[in-house]
Amino acid sequence: MEKTINKVEIQGFLGQDAEVKTFESGRTLVNIRLATNESYKNKDGEWVNNSTWHNVTYWKNKKDENLDFLKKGELVSISGKLNNRKYTDKNGEDKHITEVVAFKVEPAKLEA
Repeated sequence: MEKTINKVEIQGFLGQDAEVKTFESGRTLVNIRLATNESYKNKDGEWVNNSTWHNVTYWKNKKDENLDFLKKGELVSISGKLNNRKYTDKNGEDKHITEVVAFKVEPAKLEA
């Protein structure tokens, strides 16, 4: 059988403060909206900026893990994998979502 890899590394800015949910079991789920940006020149030679928004979920691993840096506008690095899932919304319609399931979330610094 062939070996496959599902690995994602992204660095971007938070669009809002992280949403943190702690369950009765003690597990903590962190939902993040992250924007990555790219710039390119179009056929007319004009610079175009394109933002892509990513949904990120992260199961907090340690009780004492500090996630206070997950605030709107902060630059964050994320390592994880892509996940596709389907759910039914409150109107009974099936929805499909692609998200990054993060293994590691940490503050990042802009490189010069």
